[in-house]
Amino acid sequence: SDVEQAAFSPNNVVPGIGYSPDRMLQARLFAYADTHRYRLGTHYEQLPVNKPRCPVFHYHRDGPMNVEGGLQSGNPNAYYEPNSFGGAAEKRSAEEPPVPVSGDAKRHDHRESYDDFEQVRELYSKTLSQEERGRLHNNLAGSLVGVPEKIVERAFALLGKIHPMYEQGCRRELEGLLSAGEYAPNGMPVTLETPHTAAPSKLQKPTIVASKGESTSSSSSSS
Repeated sequence: SDVEQAAFSPNNVVPGIGYSPDRMLQARLFAYADTHRYRLGTHYEQLPVNKPRCPVFHYHRDGPMNVEGGLQSGNPNAYYEPNSFGGAAEKRSAEEPPVPVSGDAKRHDHRESYDDFEQVRELYSKTLSQEERGRLHNNLAGSLVGVPEKIVERAFALLGKIHPMYEQGCRRELEGLLSAGEYAPNGMPVTLETPHTAAPSKLQKPTIVASKGESTSSSSSSS
């Protein structure tokens, strides 16, 4: 249950640590906690797996998942601030520190410092087998049939940034498909022979026995 009830959030920091003005971070500061409230309940922070190990003063009182039974500090009826009845008071020393800004502020092009190709390169060159790369080349080349040439070249340029063999393999497959004038998905037809054709060393050819008066049809085969 701890795994299902765990609620991680970038909001969970100790006093004195602030947040950068990064828009993605600012969105997550709201979205994570909002998701936890929807998934686990208003008081998800009181669940044992999420509960702080030190006393926390807050104004959370009623609602679902209120496992603590109400306010744990001050006057349980003074769940607002400011108040005159001994309720929890704001601690200004825990405020978020200021963010120094100087000069001009402008939009940052993340593409200048972000590598979109490294992970795909690792997958292509170190994870996929030669057979899997062949199927990838064939499938991708098939999706380029009928596409304007200048767009095809742009696609190949991106594939070349991933790995030269990726571009070369797709070019070779596309040339073959254009010469043949047709495209077969995955390079093999989907028939009753497909399972054992795809992996002859692991699967045996299925034996289909038809009762008298019945016929074997595509509806009886596995897709």
